[in-house]
Order: sequence, then C-alpha cells, then structure tokens
Amino acid sequence: MTFDIQPKHLQNEWIKLIPLHENDFEELYEVANDPLIWEQHPNKLRYQKPIFQNFFEGALQSNGAFFIKEATTNEPIGSSRFYDFNPETNSILIGYTFIARKFWGNGYNKALKKLMMDYAFQYVDTIYFHIGAYNIRSQKAIEKMGGIKIDEFEVEYYGEDSKLNYIYRINKDQ
Repeated sequence: MTFDIQPKHLQNEWIKLIPLHENDFEELYEVANDPLIWEQHPNKLRYQKPIFQNFFEGALQSNGAFFIKEATTNEPIGSSRFYDFNPETNSILIGYTFIARKFWGNGYNKALKKLMMDYAFQYVDTIYFHIGAYNIRSQKAIEKMGGIKIDEFEVEYYGEDSKLNYIYRINKDQ
C-alpha cells in the first residue's frame, strides 16, 4: 500500500476531511477571519485576507491539506494537513491546523488528530508535530494525546519569516 497524504475518505462521527481545493478559499477564509484563532499561532495576522491567502497557497502546494467540516451538518470547521513524509525515517508531520472557536474545547480537535493519526499509523511508525512556541493551547492538547516534546527549532513557513516551534513526537507503539 502506498501512503496517500491527501486521501479522499477520512471521516469519523465528528468530522470529515475533504482535500483542499482552490475554490475553497472564501469559505475557509470565513472561518479564519477571526483574530482570536491566531493569537497563539506563529503568525498572529493570518486573519488578514492577504496573509491568509499566502497560508492557503502553501496549503495547496503541500498536496496534503484538508478542509475540515462537521460530519453531519457540513459546517466549515478549519484546516489541517499532512506534510514532509519521510520514507527513510518512516515518519510524517501533521500540522498547520486551525479550527473555529465554536469548536474549541468540545472534542473536535481530539477527533481530528485521532482520525489523522489512525490513518497515518497504517503507513508510518512516527508522527511529528510542529507547534508554535507560544501556542500553549495546542501544546497541551498534543501532550494529552501522548505527544512528547523532543526539540525546538525555527520553522520557515511558506512565504513567511521563520518562527520558533516545538517539535512533538508520537510513536505508533505508544
């Protein structure tokens, strides 16, 4: 089996992941146009349309980005992606995730990460997460799921300056 980093069938009782397409910009920007979503992210200005446009372009070019929608209502929730698959280390990264505040703290983020990890662990042994150094909310969430902080380094985002990120790891055998 080949690891498809943008499968078309990922869904659970909470969410469905739809491969991101160019025509999703306006609908996804409606979710992203909230400064409080981005207050702990490395680029706090992603709620601004031109800056979000750059983020969106990077998502499309990754070939692993998803539009997250609520499973029963089809309501837009946010976006996440698989990226940097490494066959030598048998690993993948999950990140660039944001979800609407309406969906914070009520199981959607956990359902998203579980869905993505369950899929990826069919193909890889290790999943890494780059989380902004000041994104305490995401750091705590990944730690609750078993993520272990293993390093810190500057990540250069698509078309943006590099920012300090923490690297978390979850192994298949955990």
